[in-house]
Amino acid sequence: MLICFDLGGVLVRICRSWDEGCVAAGVPVRPFEANEEHLNDRMGLVNRLQRGEIDGPAFSRALSETFRGIWTPEEVARIDAAWLLEPYEGTLEVIDEIHAAGHETACLSNTSADHWNVLTTHESVRRLHRRFASHLMGLVKPNQSIYAAFEDATGRDPAEIVFFDDLSPNIDAALERGWDAVRIDHRGDTASQLRAALDERELI
Repeated sequence: MLICFDLGGVLVRICRSWDEGCVAAGVPVRPFEANEEHLNDRMGLVNRLQRGEIDGPAFSRALSETFRGIWTPEEVARIDAAWLLEPYEGTLEVIDEIHAAGHETACLSNTSADHWNVLTTHESVRRLHRRFASHLMGLVKPNQSIYAAFEDATGRDPAEIVFFDDLSPNIDAALERGWDAVRIDHRGDTASQLRAALDERELI
């Protein structure tokens, strides 16, 4: 079997809100009312960044504009750099158990070039046999095309893939593809959740 992990919210703890990112970066939390247009523009920018269509500086400038300059491009860049926190405790040991049981591992992550450079320094990510990142593939979850591209690259049938992610849309898309997809609660002990799901499937 191929055991595939999302990174943020599964193997690595990340900020979950703009205010949390500000605090992590040491940038002031300032009043801002996010309307639907702002949220759509922001998500569009994140998707472009994670597809590798724009780089970090361009993203910071554009996102600052969507915030009407309340946060400068320099502050946005600091917040983005602070978004990744630390690996979840115990996940490295789970990966080692998977390998000891004879299974292949991989990740499939929506991420950016700057975040990828940090993520790939974590031992839990480095230990994975295969690593797939949205900005390198030019595709993002939950678009079906990224799951198809992953299958093509790994040579695996959907029934051979167990997938862990913390976001429901990504899980739903994987299930539609025929993957065995399990949602992880990023607020809890992710290693215990991973191990329980793998035990249930008699994979470790």
